[in-house]
Amino acid sequence: MTATAPRPPLAKTPEATHPARGSRLPLRALPLTPAVVLLLLFLAGPIAYCVFIAFTDLQLTGQAEESFVGFENFTRAFRDEAFLNAVWLTLVFTVLSSLVGQNTLGLALAALMRRASKPVRTLTGGIVVTAWVLPEVVAGFLLYAFFRREGTLNALLDWLHLPSQNWLYTLPILAVSFANVWRGTAFSMLVYSAALNEIPQEITEAAEVDGAGGRRRMWHITLPMIRRSIATNLMLNTLQTLSVFGLIWVMTRGGPGGRSQTLPLFMYEQAFQNSLIGYGTAVALLLLLVGSLFSLVYLRLLRTEV
Repeated sequence: MTATAPRPPLAKTPEATHPARGSRLPLRALPLTPAVVLLLLFLAGPIAYCVFIAFTDLQLTGQAEESFVGFENFTRAFRDEAFLNAVWLTLVFTVLSSLVGQNTLGLALAALMRRASKPVRTLTGGIVVTAWVLPEVVAGFLLYAFFRREGTLNALLDWLHLPSQNWLYTLPILAVSFANVWRGTAFSMLVYSAALNEIPQEITEAAEVDGAGGRRRMWHITLPMIRRSIATNLMLNTLQTLSVFGLIWVMTRGGPGGRSQTLPLFMYEQAFQNSLIGYGTAVALLLLLVGSLFSLVYLRLLRTEV
């Protein structure tokens, strides 16, 4: 009778080797508990409560208790001409001051500062960054003094014997858009300066040897290589611009006649001046939806390969 060979021992699985690994997972997550609790308490909780308020008729005064009204606040918004005007002005303000103004001017400054001397770079960067770090209210007062009827801009136009006007009355949305460009261009300049410094010098030199001019190098080499920085900068600038309140409030308060009233100012007027908290919160959720749509577009651009 032949003896059978002994079977080799079975390989131990990770679970068998470390039976307590699964039980240690809660212990590893324990340090994250305070952060999760704070996020739920101060972020998720207020957001959920705001969503609930948007479906009620809650008011600041003259009401004993709120009642659930469903989508009435949202349908009311889309029937409100003042709301539709605020949506249009918000898009105009965002396109002019963020997508065109800050983005284009920031890229131009970053490209020019690469070729400028060190004193010029230091002076230009200091001026632009100073405008960025100023508080929003202070920047609003400075630009109000610049654009008002007796302000600096009209004084310069009078000195040049050019016609002047009350800019905050005739072109209020353009005035506040310029103010936001003046204040926020520094962020785009810093983003593009860092992106341009990452472009290998050999690629630019090779294009110059091949006879590519400045415009062709910018369009066919520089812009494609910093495409992700452009999308990121546009997303951050757009979200910041959609929430601008203090700058416009100080300069025009949304006037005259609602011609510079963007969605944040319209939301404030409905919620705290007209005491319609439920309606104002619904407008805030619609503003959040607009920002989310912009973010999805930019995130899509970030995922697209060059």
